[in-house]
Amino acid sequence: MDWPTRPLKELCRIEKGAIGITKAKPGPYPLVTLAEERKEHNDYQFDTKAVIIPLVSSTGHGHASIKRIHYQEGKFTVGTILCAVVPNNESELHPLFLYHYLDVFKEQLLVPLMRGMANVTLPMRSLGDLEIPVPPIDDQLVWIEKFKSVNHKETKLLNELSHQQTLLKQLRQAILQEAVQGKLTEQWRSAHPEVEPASALLERIQAEKAQLVKEKKIKKSRPLSPITPDEIPFDLPEGWVWCRLGAAAFNVEYGTSQKASLDSKGVPVLRMGNLLNGNIVYDNLKYVQSTIKDLPRLYLNKGDLLFNRTNSYELVGKSGVFTLDKSLTFASYLIRVTFEGKIVSEYVNAWINSLVCRETQLEPGIIQQNGQANFNGTKLKNILLPLPSLSEQKAIVEKVESLLAKVSQLEAEVQQNRQYAEQLLQSVLREVMNPAAKETTA
Repeated sequence: MDWPTRPLKELCRIEKGAIGITKAKPGPYPLVTLAEERKEHNDYQFDTKAVIIPLVSSTGHGHASIKRIHYQEGKFTVGTILCAVVPNNESELHPLFLYHYLDVFKEQLLVPLMRGMANVTLPMRSLGDLEIPVPPIDDQLVWIEKFKSVNHKETKLLNELSHQQTLLKQLRQAILQEAVQGKLTEQWRSAHPEVEPASALLERIQAEKAQLVKEKKIKKSRPLSPITPDEIPFDLPEGWVWCRLGAAAFNVEYGTSQKASLDSKGVPVLRMGNLLNGNIVYDNLKYVQSTIKDLPRLYLNKGDLLFNRTNSYELVGKSGVFTLDKSLTFASYLIRVTFEGKIVSEYVNAWINSLVCRETQLEPGIIQQNGQANFNGTKLKNILLPLPSLSEQKAIVEKVESLLAKVSQLEAEVQQNRQYAEQLLQSVLREVMNPAAKETTA
């Protein structure tokens, strides 16, 4: 049967949050923000059961969207860019019924209420005018129990998919670990016993760098510290050597400090967000002016390694290899490392993105201050690099790329299964709410 509808403002108290996120102080009370996890505050604004709804777009930039709404009960506080919707009478409208209903139909009910061009917001007045169905309280309780059952199944399924994603991340790291320890190419070394040792490769690099310094084509680097035994994280195969990254690299330099913009008349510039999962992505590029005096020197060449030197703790130290033939440059919070064809950049990239490098070489040198983490070029030159011969580097990269391609395929399948599962479960929830939805779909 059809259920009567009433404006939300007649059924609930709608109150804007009072705490700016940056002004929150540690304390015992939950602070509800846009994020899924709760923050905390030393005081509370509400002592009730409430549905918490964002008043700003989740994505911003002129796009109306609501990623999630929240349910909260007890003593808690709410951020200023959200509001609490509190039913006046739980025997008339149960808070959990309201939460599930608005959560399932947020795209149809809440998002269309959002207004604005650049800063998209949800007006509280429009929220108050929203008509919602009000079934008898006994029916509401039945639907709440159905929701609990469906959500339990959803949680189990999504937890299993998350577990699969975790296993694939571990497999990715295991591949990198075995690659940089020479385990992936044991058979290759047996089949190529006459390969030039890495020590000879390193000597040739030093000789060529000295000649380029003499010709004033590169600057002379400061001497690197000798490697001590207690620095070495693991033993290497025969023919490999430990060296500092700066000994193998021809140049280590920061990018341009020129401010980037959306003006496409300039030169595309790669930034922190373009380094992702050991690769460089070329989406959402900004531009810098091509009239900068030293910009041509900072044009990227195919095979250049880019390293993220400043960001959050988790993102500092991420790297990727430039793969295009186009004219692009890079921002000053990235570091470019060039090897002039004497070292395979993709091999060094595998090393930097391995967990053993992260734990033994990068993390000890990361400095955190005011929520920002940093790792400078001097430290990057001094990290250790397990160096095989040039030909074995190529063999390692070929093997790693083949194996990681399979891992990426599996990760894509798991992610697709996750999306299918979420869509299916949302469909089930809509079916559960179908009697309540008649008024909204009429």
